[in-house]
Amino acid sequence: MRREYQIKELRINGKVINKVIIDEHVDKHVDHIDDSLVLKIVTLLDGRDFTPIRNQDGFNYFATNINYECKCYKLVWLLENDYFYIGVITLFRDRRLE
Repeated sequence: MRREYQIKELRINGKVINKVIIDEHVDKHVDHIDDSLVLKIVTLLDGRDFTPIRNQDGFNYFATNINYECKCYKLVWLLENDYFYIGVITLFRDRRLE
């Protein structure tokens, strides 16, 4: 089930974001990922600009490699045109990048 969190404002791609929606796909990685970690990693996007890997039906999709606490993660996320949230499709530890 999707979960929504109000967050302190972030600016991503020049857009002010104040909500995170976490998709149930994240739950596949429950052995090493929880919502708290997702929210911490999302804050690392603040103030940055990213190029989408795909644009479709009013959504921009991104896949971002992130280092957090000496571990490498892959964050797959989206921004919807004219809305002020980040949608987290999945987050997982990517040991190939370490």
